[in-house]
Amino acid sequence: MCSWLILFIVLIGAPAMAQAQESAQDRPGMVSLGGRSSVSLFNDGGSGDVGTGVGGEFRIRLSKRVNTEWFYDLFRSPIGASANRQDQHIGWSVLFYLKEPQETQRRLQPYILAGHCFDHTLQRSNATPSPQAERWSSAVQAGAGTHWNLSPRMDLSLAGQYMIHLGNDIHTHAETDGSLHFEEHGHGLEGHLLFHLSFNYKIFTLW
Repeated sequence: MCSWLILFIVLIGAPAMAQAQESAQDRPGMVSLGGRSSVSLFNDGGSGDVGTGVGGEFRIRLSKRVNTEWFYDLFRSPIGASANRQDQHIGWSVLFYLKEPQETQRRLQPYILAGHCFDHTLQRSNATPSPQAERWSSAVQAGAGTHWNLSPRMDLSLAGQYMIHLGNDIHTHAETDGSLHFEEHGHGLEGHLLFHLSFNYKIFTLW
């Protein structure tokens, strides 16, 4: 009788033990929260300088191979010596993992990504609040990255992506007398390369 009771307890407890051993990073419905720093290269609109920024993100995992990332970024970059540019991005991306995450000790988890965002761009003089130019637009992005899993709940992520903005172009021109002139052009495609380094912590599951 005791042997049957032990066998029954083992059979009932086995699924729970397997679920407990399942890596938190692989569980559908997992929500993670993180912060990130970013670098923007090849900026158009009169700003060929490198932009740097900070932001935050959270992820909601849909399945073992598909994750979603929702983010906000604030970038600043110089425009020569007399003006500056500020960009704000708010949007989302879908992450598709290239490897089946079966190993609980898997360290690197590469993925490809694609998504959409809305952005606000402001260009202005360093000396005075005006003149200035601003625009609202939307953008699409695509790229690749990888998670470096520090533990089942913590990861560092590095991603590179190219973002194409869909909207009016604004440019800053420095005149020969030192004054600044801002121009706005019709709809066009403006793109730049972005790199993000983020730290994320998995906090709870929605389902």
